[in-house]
Amino acid sequence: MIAKKTEFEQLHKYVEKSLGNEKNICEITAIKNGSVVYEGYWHGYRRGDTLNIMSVTKSIMALLTGIAIDKGLIKSVDQKVLGFFPDYRVKRGEKTIYDVTLRHLLTMTAPYKYKSEPWTKVCTSDDWTKAALDLLGGRKGITGEFKYSTLGIQILSGIIANASGMKVIDFVNTFLFEPLGILRHTNKEDRTKEEQFKFLRCKAPKGNVWYADPQNVNTAGWGLALTANDLAAIGLICLQKGIYNGKKIVSEEWINALSTPYIDLDERFGNMSYGFLWWIIDANKQIYAAIGDGGNIIYVNEAKGVCVGIAGTFKPRIFDRVQFIQKKIEPLL
Repeated sequence: MIAKKTEFEQLHKYVEKSLGNEKNICEITAIKNGSVVYEGYWHGYRRGDTLNIMSVTKSIMALLTGIAIDKGLIKSVDQKVLGFFPDYRVKRGEKTIYDVTLRHLLTMTAPYKYKSEPWTKVCTSDDWTKAALDLLGGRKGITGEFKYSTLGIQILSGIIANASGMKVIDFVNTFLFEPLGILRHTNKEDRTKEEQFKFLRCKAPKGNVWYADPQNVNTAGWGLALTANDLAAIGLICLQKGIYNGKKIVSEEWINALSTPYIDLDERFGNMSYGFLWWIIDANKQIYAAIGDGGNIIYVNEAKGVCVGIAGTFKPRIFDRVQFIQKKIEPLL
């Protein structure tokens, strides 16, 4: 049963007056059984305004990987990463990199040669994919250990570009955004650290853009700007097992694969599990999500036919919006 109008109005006031974790929310879209049942906007945002969805970008990359596999551009998730970069010169003495596969990237079990991510080194380089490849591998070998990496996943964007022969921005526009009615995006190409911080922290709408490096390869870990409506539409693809408006966007097999728990995580990650760049909240109840800093999220509850998209401005230490959805939104649906 869908909530009454007054209950949705109470939800709107709750967010509007929030001084806590919900105060940075700008947009919410909720879908039940294929139809939008709630839209909300705050802080001057209106329908069509986009925000940097942060690490939700990673989960979009997972969908693009599935589309590339469906089209035969990538054979399988067990292909070796280096096979997509025949011109890359491996550093002397490095052996581990030869055994890294797409599966390692998608499950965040790829090994990297750093203790903390070298943001400035990678994000001010001329080729972010090459800079990420330079970090891949190491003396410990492939341990299967979960190592969440925003910079390392940039390699996946290079793989999509090289496998398809297309710019990633053209690939996503053609095979994901246009079929969903999402406006065409263009590359955002700021070069300096200062410009990137401004994009991150500015609270104004971003436009229909996706960050890209000097090689026009889009950022795989952050930097895609979408609306909550867009996020909910992408969630609906998952709910409908790859189908949108009667058209297959990605295979049912891939939706099942990305929402399968491969690694169980500890309390640092909310005791969730990890699929293919998607967080598994409850495998038994078929609940999973794309989650980014600032509480940006695509929440999918297959059992209840519910998906929710939330977009907000950057705010440190706000990550998991799941409890808010389950306590304040899902009961209304």
